[in-house]
Amino acid sequence: MSASLVETLDIKAPVSVAWALWSNVTKWPEFLSHVRSVRKVDDRRFTWELKLPGADKEFVAELTEVVPGERIAWRTVDGVDHAGVVTFHHLSETTSRVTLQIEYDPQGFVEHLGALTNLDSALANYDLGEFQKLAETAAAA
Repeated sequence: MSASLVETLDIKAPVSVAWALWSNVTKWPEFLSHVRSVRKVDDRRFTWELKLPGADKEFVAELTEVVPGERIAWRTVDGVDHAGVVTFHHLSETTSRVTLQIEYDPQGFVEHLGALTNLDSALANYDLGEFQKLAETAAAA
């Protein structure tokens, strides 16, 4: 069974600020609560370490598409079956819309439970809220 989620958030920060924050993969643990670390392997690949209830995971993902200021897409190449894309939309000089879409294959009881109960959506929503705080703080600086 595969699962997917889509979350959208409007933030009080220009696309340039949101893009700068998200495009730096080493910053992801600052706003993705389940990500312990992201280490760059090369220009396209990076290793994620996740801390999840009942299971820690590590996997390698690669960037499949990078359109500066517009979108970042990735997919896993080792460890788990996961793909995602985040897009950035200019709403005004001071606001932008960020949309996160993830497709994944839940493995094991805990992940199936998360997919079935929308815990995954709640986590993504929380993480986007953390991203919003960081981006809005950076925009106000």
